[in-house]
Amino acid sequence: MATEDLNLNELGNSAQQAAPAAAPPAQQGAAGDDNKATRQLEAVYDVPVQVSAVLGRATMQVSQLLKLGRGAVVELDRKVGEAIDIYVNNRLVARGEVVVVDERLGVTMTEIIKSDRG
Repeated sequence: MATEDLNLNELGNSAQQAAPAAAPPAQQGAAGDDNKATRQLEAVYDVPVQVSAVLGRATMQVSQLLKLGRGAVVELDRKVGEAIDIYVNNRLVARGEVVVVDERLGVTMTEIIKSDRG
């Protein structure tokens, strides 16, 4: 299976229209602490992260894998309509649904996974 990076900017204006933009953190609160926190976070805004959407998983023997050819179907452990897992840097952060935006696949988050780390 080939992996391809998807640049969110390539989705164009339709992705921006699909989900209304939230106000920047500096505009959400008037307290000085909010502005300070925003300035501190600006240092990481340009740090690239890897986002993966996992549709499902399958386990098979190498011999079965080698028999697969074009058009082969691999049954996954998820049902149609079941939420998919969204990972950021190999860490589960959300669940969501597959959507189509201008003939391209995308993911919309439906549930944020709370972290046990603090």
